[in-house]
Amino acid sequence: MSTDSTTTTTDARPRELLQASNVKKHFPLDEGLFDRLFGGDQVVRAVDGVDLTVHAGETVGIVGESGSGKSTLGRTVSRLYEPTDGSIVFDSEHIETYSGRELRPIRRRVQYVFQDPMSALNPRKTVGESVARPLAVHDIADGEEKWERVADLFEEVGLSRSQLDAYPHELSGGQRQRVGLCRALVTEPDLIVFDEPVSALDVTLQAQILNLINRLQREFDLSYLFISHDLTVVRQVCDRIVVMYAGEIVERGTARDIFENPQHPYTRSLLDAIPQVDGGRRSDRKHLGGQPPSATNPPSGCRFHPRCPEFIDGRCSGEQPSLQSVEGDGPDHEAACHWLDPSEGERATHTPPSRAEREIIQESSGD
Repeated sequence: MSTDSTTTTTDARPRELLQASNVKKHFPLDEGLFDRLFGGDQVVRAVDGVDLTVHAGETVGIVGESGSGKSTLGRTVSRLYEPTDGSIVFDSEHIETYSGRELRPIRRRVQYVFQDPMSALNPRKTVGESVARPLAVHDIADGEEKWERVADLFEEVGLSRSQLDAYPHELSGGQRQRVGLCRALVTEPDLIVFDEPVSALDVTLQAQILNLINRLQREFDLSYLFISHDLTVVRQVCDRIVVMYAGEIVERGTARDIFENPQHPYTRSLLDAIPQVDGGRRSDRKHLGGQPPSATNPPSGCRFHPRCPEFIDGRCSGEQPSLQSVEGDGPDHEAACHWLDPSEGERATHTPPSRAEREIIQESSGD
């Protein structure tokens, strides 16, 4: 985790490197000629009004199930995707409307590491050539200096200079991910977005890559946005954690807040799904069933309410909760749940309505 101490003159915290406000990314859904002619336009609301801040030198994790919008958020704030709406400020510079040449200096300072490094490596070029390419694109170095930089980075991440001439298919998954790290580091960025960087690796290799990621952050004074579905991985590297569901943030806080005092039922369910050392699962929380909602037609009220094991009443299905500070915790801990209002005693003794009762409540609230 980060130990960077660079601060502003008005705040004890490090400066804000990235600030996203009310960011939305909607994808048009082409449902055929009939729908286009008769007003059937629909959009996939992959990210639907998200605020996100990354301070200099820190690691912010984004977690959630597949389809929660976490990867889309990462690609949007790093400007691999054009936002549908909202503001994206990188190092005091609004970049949400940038394109083409305007984005070029941002591309150098914000790098992306994909789950599958093969997707970022040209199979017809050696890995050394792929890593060196950005140095030429951004006019950073050429000739012998370029290759010396690349060779030094290879050694920095645990590769050998002899592997500069290897092709991607000749390397193992762990080695390719190290090459991906080299490719991200070669432009000397300020922010790296990691999108499930260790999910395809076995546990031993995961630990090695995570340790390497932590060390590189300290050595190169980097900020990270770390996307993962695996909370155990996120806990090892993140200072703060954002929990996403159906395109929205449902809870955020420090790693300690999320793991020791989770307030949203969805966060509790994610934690409940973490396997224990003995092969079992946590027994003090309730199992999450059902499927994530439609991204084209999300439920009214709280988007989690159709699956929520702690469903209260018509307020859940009729009123959308906003992020509120969790009483007793630091200012970073917020959750969007109607359970923040009732007392802990009520929460502990509450019995959710039956399926039939829930359907009646949802119908009466217009869902």
